[in-house]
Amino acid sequence: MAPTGFQRRWRSFLLLASLLAATAMAESSPNRTVVEEVTGWLRIYSDGTVERLTPPGAEPFTAIVPHYTTPRGGVTVHDITTGRGVDVRLYLPEPAATTTSAHRRHRRPVLVHLHGGGFCVSRPSCALYHNFYAPLAADLNVAGIVSVYLPLAPEQRLPAAIDAGHAALLWLRDVASGRNLYNTGDSAMVARFRRAADFSRVFLVGDSSGGNLVHLVAARVGGEDTPGARSLHPMQLAGGVVLHPGFAREKKSRSEIENPPSLFLTPEMIDKLLALGLPVGVNKDSRYTSPELAAMAVANVRMPPLLLMVAEKDLLRDPQVDYGKAMRRAGKEVETVVSRGDVAHIFYLNFFAVESDPLTKNRTKELVHTIKRFVDRH
Repeated sequence: MAPTGFQRRWRSFLLLASLLAATAMAESSPNRTVVEEVTGWLRIYSDGTVERLTPPGAEPFTAIVPHYTTPRGGVTVHDITTGRGVDVRLYLPEPAATTTSAHRRHRRPVLVHLHGGGFCVSRPSCALYHNFYAPLAADLNVAGIVSVYLPLAPEQRLPAAIDAGHAALLWLRDVASGRNLYNTGDSAMVARFRRAADFSRVFLVGDSSGGNLVHLVAARVGGEDTPGARSLHPMQLAGGVVLHPGFAREKKSRSEIENPPSLFLTPEMIDKLLALGLPVGVNKDSRYTSPELAAMAVANVRMPPLLLMVAEKDLLRDPQVDYGKAMRRAGKEVETVVSRGDVAHIFYLNFFAVESDPLTKNRTKELVHTIKRFVDRH
């Protein structure tokens, strides 16, 4: 498939930006050289330093959205130090107007969000995530969405991000048990969150490499959650929402060859970001990214029901679908839903496309409706 005019311009922008940045860096640090680069996103130098970049045109998506306590769209945002070695961003819906005793007794589910970025880039505070997950907290009628500030590779390779996701669940266990509520500046908000939350209905949700983390964190919990050893009690994982996960193999799939690159995913990003994010000496044919090996690794592990969302034009469409099939063969409950048409990797996070393109807008509405239906059902 020939590249579109946008894709040609995008590649030209990336090449020019890379050359200009490299020239500037060479002039300022003549003894430092670039030893690895992911065009537009990441650069590693000979002295071990790591520089995270923003590709031309992506600035609105990587812009940081500060936390705020005055409601916007019925939601406030709080950055919290948990005491578990991990920070989280809490999207907290405002209490409903009704104050009947029946409503006060109604507790709502909790979502724990694990962000993408190939294990190497991005943060929960980026507009890319904020503009989707802040309104989602209101749309899904949840007690809150807890988005985890994950450690980034290559400075902290896997399993560091798995450890952080698990630590966030341990913090939720503390909150559910009434511990560690008053050691932060947002203690009143955490206490309000606790009163609204049904901690028996906690859902993991992750996009791109965060989708892999949904699987990996759930597997860790499932490996511990044996009769008589319920490590997260009274909190329980009720399900996982796996959005366009970063499953891939060393041998490229048909979708990687035939589908076009997009703003948020290119073949270079698949190869290089995963190589930098996986443990040293581990490649894509491992339990972290191979769909078949990921499923085999949890064959004897208790896993929650999973919703797997796939985009038809995603470069990783085929291994994502294969993951769902492999998990079902392993006896796990997985519902796979494919967003049809010309929509690519994490299309729903591209808020400009959601606003301007009818197909992207409709598919995003369908995706949110599917997530809501899954959460309501479990």
